[in-house]
Amino acid sequence: MTNRWLLFAAGIVFAFYTPTVFAATNEVLIAGIPIEFIFFATTLLCVALFHNYTFYVAVTGLSVIAIFKTIVTGFQDGTGFTGLLGHVEHEWVTLANLFCLLMGFAILARHFEKSHVPVILPRYLPSDWKGGFVLLVLVFVISSFLDNIAAALIGGAMAHQLFRARVHIGYLAAIVAASNAGGSGSVVGDTTTTMMWIHGIAPGQVVHAYVAAAVALVIVGLVAARQQHAYSPILKHAHAHTHVDWHRIAIVGLILLFAVLTNLFVNMLLPELGDRFPFIGVAVWVAIILTARVRQHDWVVLGENIKGTLFLLSLVLSASMMPVEELPVASWHTAFGLGFISAAFDNIPLTALALTQGGYDWGFLAFAVGFGGSMLWFGSSAGVALSNMYPEAKSVGLWLRHGWHVAVAYVIGFMVMLALLGWQGHGLV
Repeated sequence: MTNRWLLFAAGIVFAFYTPTVFAATNEVLIAGIPIEFIFFATTLLCVALFHNYTFYVAVTGLSVIAIFKTIVTGFQDGTGFTGLLGHVEHEWVTLANLFCLLMGFAILARHFEKSHVPVILPRYLPSDWKGGFVLLVLVFVISSFLDNIAAALIGGAMAHQLFRARVHIGYLAAIVAASNAGGSGSVVGDTTTTMMWIHGIAPGQVVHAYVAAAVALVIVGLVAARQQHAYSPILKHAHAHTHVDWHRIAIVGLILLFAVLTNLFVNMLLPELGDRFPFIGVAVWVAIILTARVRQHDWVVLGENIKGTLFLLSLVLSASMMPVEELPVASWHTAFGLGFISAAFDNIPLTALALTQGGYDWGFLAFAVGFGGSMLWFGSSAGVALSNMYPEAKSVGLWLRHGWHVAVAYVIGFMVMLALLGWQGHGLV
């Protein structure tokens, strides 16, 4: 038996053993903290520490929390196995939508990559440090309509060509920051904002995150572009015979159009049915099926992304089981702090907790948990993905030393948005 399965088995045994240690009451506290939060925090800590076993850690954590609540504390929908089934029934539409969107966007991202747009874009960049800055702006823009992971990988691939494979750690941090910033104000640009969208939050309640994101991009871009230029100047290739595959661009546009229009239609005309069926996720796959003959879909990406998608869903479902009434009151102070927490812990479960709790200004939260994760290489999925492409980036010390501008940009961007727009908290969704 491998170490990962030993870890899973130990978690299950611990979950069954827990009720014999604590009295069977509706709430079990350790130092005044509900034990569910301790289980959840331990899961997130293990995700941060054991990057090669994140899927097994997440599934183990979910199993421990679910079994504990089934046997000891119960759920809002009831106690025992009936309560567990009721909770899953309450969450299944969100989980199904998220699963369909993440898997569908993986196909969308591959079409964008194969459209040759990422290869052609560098021919329009300036030749000095400003070329590195414009590249970060491109990553920001791409992330607004593609998943931020895909945007980071596209940016990393372009940087590999432009800088002769000599990419500065500070610039790698900037690529991650640009991808997370670009996705923070778009409901199709980041998993966290997509989760908000699925929960019924309108795109207009998120888009003002771009106020902070734009400020942060300028700060990070100016510093990182000069870092990169001093380390390895830009070296452009002409790619004169490469042309855009507009059929693939049309597929990307159609998939996004189906998702956006379906969401608007359901929210405006069938709001009561939106909680009963995953219309948005299904719409994305209808678009994928309709375009199958235009260009062959790269189905292999589904196998590549299934484990990562199930990992995220495990964290989301775990977060939905937390007693959110014990969390700090939603405020700009709380949102600001979540940005730093997301640098060490995955921002997906943090977003799920905030959505369950309600009361946040969703634009502030989107920027905080999205951009905040850029402060460490493992703080966001985009950072982990790019670090797999550039293994030298997997160093907390080097990331903090050379990517210090990300933390500075986060603080300044957040405070500028607060000063200009003010905090507008919203109720439960």
